[in-house]
Amino acid sequence: MKKTLFLILMLFGATLLYGQTLRSGDEQLDKAFRLAVRTVDTNTVDSLLKAGAGYGGEWTRDIAINSWNGVSLLRPEIARYSLWSVTTDNRARIGHQYWDKILWVVAAYNHYLVTGDRDFLQQAYRCSRQTMTELEEDAFERHYGLFMGPAVFQDGIAGYDEPICDPENESTYVLDHKNASAIKCLSTNCTYYAAYRALAQMSRLENDGLASTFDRKAEALRKSIRKYLYDRKENKLYYLLDHRGVVHPYQEALGIAFAGLDGVVSTPEMARILKGIHTSKFGIPCVYPCFRRFSDEHPGRHNTTIWPFVNAFYADAACRAGNREIFEFELKNIARLAIEYGPDNFQEVYNMITGAPDGGWQRGKKWWLNPDQTWSATGYLRLFLLDVFGMRFQENGVLFQPVGLSGLEQISLEGIPYRKALLDITLKGSGSRVAACSINGQRVAKAFVPASATGRIRVEILLK
Repeated sequence: MKKTLFLILMLFGATLLYGQTLRSGDEQLDKAFRLAVRTVDTNTVDSLLKAGAGYGGEWTRDIAINSWNGVSLLRPEIARYSLWSVTTDNRARIGHQYWDKILWVVAAYNHYLVTGDRDFLQQAYRCSRQTMTELEEDAFERHYGLFMGPAVFQDGIAGYDEPICDPENESTYVLDHKNASAIKCLSTNCTYYAAYRALAQMSRLENDGLASTFDRKAEALRKSIRKYLYDRKENKLYYLLDHRGVVHPYQEALGIAFAGLDGVVSTPEMARILKGIHTSKFGIPCVYPCFRRFSDEHPGRHNTTIWPFVNAFYADAACRAGNREIFEFELKNIARLAIEYGPDNFQEVYNMITGAPDGGWQRGKKWWLNPDQTWSATGYLRLFLLDVFGMRFQENGVLFQPVGLSGLEQISLEGIPYRKALLDITLKGSGSRVAACSINGQRVAKAFVPASATGRIRVEILLK
């Protein structure tokens, strides 16, 4: 009897911990979803979300991206604690590596939209505003109207060509190279643009009269990004301007994704840009083509390698630009890499040619592998939560704008916590347009769950 009760309690506990379930009819997609949720929970230690099995929880960019990708929804208290953990001076400033820490602002505003936590919003707005003011003083280059510093997450020198990479300098850290601090990168500047827009929305909610100032700064930055890093005639977005003002016309996957997601380029422009993207059978490499000092046999760690969280943002951007083919390819490929090539593990980096886990090369050294990478897992969750099921978080509730998946006639997502409710969502049909919706069996005019909803909510959406 005691043994039976113990087993029941164990099963009940597992249901609570790993309660989010995807049922698509595609075994690999479903298995990868379970693995992704488990990776998040396994990497949570003392309420802090670590970057991965081989990392701690000190990385601002990781915590911001993971919260934004879905942890604010699935594990809101973990996201809240983790977001505050990377601030300093009694939550007055965002901490850690300066150039991409402003991602925190985007994640913080999203956390408010998901949770409705007004106390968090008030503190986060003060922290975000103070940090942006300091970065405007320290990192903004007025001549170009762009922010200086490395690309988002690219803290290794393997992500940069000469003369940013000094061939005489053996350090792997990008800012140890004398020409690196003055570069102006696509992903980083798109992130600042998104942060200005988030600040404007926070300001409106706090009614402090600064929203128009943030709007103006956002638009000025958008124009500068387009002037220096977007070739409209060629339908290309370029990686960076170096310290001399010379464009490095490499393909930066994360920068392209952010430009589309943030609105730096319009939806029609993004659709045209996607047509010229170079990819591989294992997805888009983080930076392409290969720098001269690397090769297929010795790929650069931050050059022609696959970072699944980058592919997830790229897939998300493709989906919102109407390119379902790219979206589905990248989504299914992330699942394939985790399940078949991981194996059963969301690795940090994969080889573009073989699909094998591969830390890449940097300053003559082969980098080690980092398994159970949190943002590889949450990137996969993002694609289901925000795209397949199309969750759009607003102050007054969540709107569903799902795209489904071709060839799958019914997809269900169960046990999704949303404020004081628990959502079970079912998509029927494999189209990308909402034809009808019911909530708890009652037909409704639009696929929307209000923020005031409580209890178990059953959402059924018919797609055509």
